[in-house]
Amino acid sequence: MEYLSEFGHIGLFLAAFLAATVLPLSSEIVLGALLLNGLSPLTLVITATTGNVLGSLTNYGLGFWANRHVIKKWSGMSDDDFARAEQRFSRYGLISLFFAWVPVIGDPLTIIAGVLRVQLRWFLILVTAGKLLRYIAITLMTLQA
Repeated sequence: MEYLSEFGHIGLFLAAFLAATVLPLSSEIVLGALLLNGLSPLTLVITATTGNVLGSLTNYGLGFWANRHVIKKWSGMSDDDFARAEQRFSRYGLISLFFAWVPVIGDPLTIIAGVLRVQLRWFLILVTAGKLLRYIAITLMTLQA
């Protein structure tokens, strides 16, 4: 069990980090498997949230420092995807970052936040809150199943 605990947390962190980038990965499956194997829900939620927020912060940094051509190439975003993400962000403002956990729209939102130079403080507060609540909900649903 010690082996699962040590490497499970590392695997969850990596899965959560990579899932927050444009890679098509799911950290929820890893989280659920570790919960069902008896690992601490609190440490798993903290691990998953930390990895996922750092992945989103990577997207933010890409948007902040790279030019649009590099962003589109690296992220796989088309001109239309980029325009839609900008429109969503302009329409809903900062609160849209609370939904950075939502598949398909979340990653582009975090990149656009960097492009638009959103204050890092607000970025971290909103992205962390949304992702933390999502992992808490997944944990509660998994443990009640």
